[in-house]
Amino acid sequence: MNELDRLEAMLRERPTFLSNAQRRAAYDAQGDRFAPAADVLVEPVTAHGVPAEWTSTPVASTSEVILYLHGGGYAWGSLKSHRHLVSELGRAAAMRTLALEYRRAPECPFPQALEDAVSGYRFLLDSGVHPRQIAVAGDSAGAGLAVALLVRLKELGMQQPAGALLLSPWVDMTATADSYRRNAQRDPVLNREIMQFLAGQYLGERPRETPLASPVFADLSGIAPLTIFVGSTEALLDDAIALARAAGLADVSVRLEIWPKMFHIWPNYHPVLAQGRQGVTKAGRLLRDAVDHYGSGE
Repeated sequence: MNELDRLEAMLRERPTFLSNAQRRAAYDAQGDRFAPAADVLVEPVTAHGVPAEWTSTPVASTSEVILYLHGGGYAWGSLKSHRHLVSELGRAAAMRTLALEYRRAPECPFPQALEDAVSGYRFLLDSGVHPRQIAVAGDSAGAGLAVALLVRLKELGMQQPAGALLLSPWVDMTATADSYRRNAQRDPVLNREIMQFLAGQYLGERPRETPLASPVFADLSGIAPLTIFVGSTEALLDDAIALARAAGLADVSVRLEIWPKMFHIWPNYHPVLAQGRQGVTKAGRLLRDAVDHYGSGE
């Protein structure tokens, strides 16, 4: 059995029905299993009221920043659970990272996570970072939140960042995409039932098509360029395709990469998966390309 098969088997063995507290603990346990490298510097900070942390490696530039929004269905995930992924993306991009501990559902439903994302972006601007020296990144719900952030910045009349990198984005809370059915036996992580539950946690009685929660329904015109990574076996494959289509129709530059045989957020498993390491390396290069495109700022 190769490393991909072993990892998928491990993911399929995880308990399906867990409480939010149990699921959060499981995410944080991943942070214990996949600790950041020894040369990663971690610095806690409060970003305009939002708990956050800087990470950097010896190769990091002091001028450009990745603003990272973690996944976990808006209900789970944390700085700890994603530190190993965030810090290695920063290394691959030779950039510092600022990860946000945004408020989670159901205790803090929509739009509180989005408000925290805007606060994190304002914090960077107020710290002297030029918008074009910022690249936004996120995975799953965090990737959807990243797109919503771009739309909200446009509504607020704020300058867009250099670009956004989206890993396995969740951008449609209706959970009606056909890939839920098509990949039902192939996806070892997600299914329609889980996503419908999480949508209810985040949105409550609000319509599932609410644009700043399901940004595939938003007006995407004028937002920063998007780079989307998604696996071919994911339940969310069609979310990524629909987002790329919507962005393209809105005259937004978009790059969509569908990785064969990959599951949800496979770069998260870079310590034990070759394709995960490849994904982190390529994503980091594309993040670096996004900020280099603008030089030292406009």
